[in-house]
Amino acid sequence: MSAAPLSPPKQRWSWRSQAFRALVYQVLAVSVIALVVWFLAHNTATNMRQRGIQSGFDFLLGTAGFDIGESLFAFDSGESYLRAYLVGVTNTLRVAVLGIVLTTLLGTLLGVGRFARNALVRGLCRVYVELFRNIPLLLQLLMWYLLFTELLPDAASAWIIGPMFLSKGGLNFPIPVWAAGHVWAAWGLLLGLVCAWFLRRRARQRFEASGQPHSMVWLPMAGVLTCTLLGWLLGGAPTAMDMPMKGEFAIENGGALTPEFLALLVGLTLYTAAFVAEVVRGGIQSVSLGQAEAASALGLSPVQSMRLVVLPQALRVIIPPMTNQYLNLTKNSSLAVAIGYPDVVSIANTAINQTGRAVECIALIMVVYLSTSLITSLFMNWYNARVAIQER
Repeated sequence: MSAAPLSPPKQRWSWRSQAFRALVYQVLAVSVIALVVWFLAHNTATNMRQRGIQSGFDFLLGTAGFDIGESLFAFDSGESYLRAYLVGVTNTLRVAVLGIVLTTLLGTLLGVGRFARNALVRGLCRVYVELFRNIPLLLQLLMWYLLFTELLPDAASAWIIGPMFLSKGGLNFPIPVWAAGHVWAAWGLLLGLVCAWFLRRRARQRFEASGQPHSMVWLPMAGVLTCTLLGWLLGGAPTAMDMPMKGEFAIENGGALTPEFLALLVGLTLYTAAFVAEVVRGGIQSVSLGQAEAASALGLSPVQSMRLVVLPQALRVIIPPMTNQYLNLTKNSSLAVAIGYPDVVSIANTAINQTGRAVECIALIMVVYLSTSLITSLFMNWYNARVAIQER
């Protein structure tokens, strides 16, 4: 019996190895990039030192000396630049997160509406997309800011929308008076979200095993609401509300959204939703017509066919470009400086004017937007891998 031929030994560290050559090229590329970055930083620091320009991030601990008109937490002029930057970051994130949620809902409805059987609905969705995506975002922000600050009535003649007031001062609305019951309700909400995750997972397993559809939305939602309500009841069921009311010169009490925030949020949402609608439309068109015909043959309604058959398959095409739109919305929020909203760019500009630390302030802005973009990309990549169709 003849011996089997010996395979040639693997040359891992030889130039003939493709993996080794790739590793060398990557190390060289990273080294060159690091060298360029070091040269630019060293050259900038040397030039600034020769011109007597101060550098460093020690200014962050100094007193800011300016007020911020809108903040999620208390801030006054006697606090540090670091806290001012934190206010700017939270203001930016507030607009970005709310904008992403509203843009996803509106853009998805518009994208699905492009396939409606009603010609009027299809036409309106198409007109919306062509109108909003072809007008520069900056002009739209200025238009909405003008609407909220010039065309709305004064506080004395504010429009009353239920318990809310809408005027040039913004939107005023009731907020609950904080009590221990709200903490219990928050814990109940967290427990409800965990229960909803288990219910959705169980429903998916039953569907894969038996083919019988189970509630993936209403039952988990009912679980979240039930747990939240139980937590609220266990905490004493607090019902006290801080209601807004007309004052002598402005709307007092309650919560408030400034006209700058409203203009930025509405402008970003309506603009980005037009692009999201096209992404959704392209994803739906990528699914073969036979899938919808098969769903119809099984007795599914058009709504069920879209929700259970078409959209799940379209997600693998929708999610990558949808991620780009989320990143664009976050970065476009920097245009808030044009309408006076105190985001991180606006606060950095004020810090530059007061301290002269232009390089450091711009570097902080870059870090903020780079971090938010990377976190968004990582989450969307994880979700894309999760919803991908698994081959068997």
